[in-house]
Amino acid sequence: MLPYHTPLSPAQQKSLGIDPPAPVAMADKVRFSELDVLRHVNNAVYMNWFERLRIRYTQNCGLSRYAGRGTDPRIVIRSGAIHYREEMRMDEDYVVTCGCTAFRTTSFSLHQELWSDGRLRATLDCVLVLLNHNGQGRFAIPDHVRRHFLETDGACAEC
Repeated sequence: MLPYHTPLSPAQQKSLGIDPPAPVAMADKVRFSELDVLRHVNNAVYMNWFERLRIRYTQNCGLSRYAGRGTDPRIVIRSGAIHYREEMRMDEDYVVTCGCTAFRTTSFSLHQELWSDGRLRATLDCVLVLLNHNGQGRFAIPDHVRRHFLETDGACAEC
């Protein structure tokens, strides 16, 4: 049985055809409310799925609690490119993955994938920028997050 809403281990990811495994991956199932008039998943829903895991990812790596107060940075998407490879339908199980590929002083790049039935269905590559919690000026990526990007994700530090 595939566990939903729970981070999947590398072994679980590999058993689902996701190899190499991603730093963070979680499963869910397509709901009726996510379908469009053609009875496949609406394209906008993919962005919600990717965002849901992206938020979990930034919490797990210690970048933000998303509590709306304190000194957490504002994390904004500067740019993104989604590639829809194959449609999704009602009741399909899926896994969304997320990992950092590169980072600079105040921004980082993420690669996300959507897998179902052992097939890659969509990808999203995006650049996120960190702003100070009040929205004024840039927020430097903390050292512990930079270490996470390097050691857990295998990301590249860019100049």
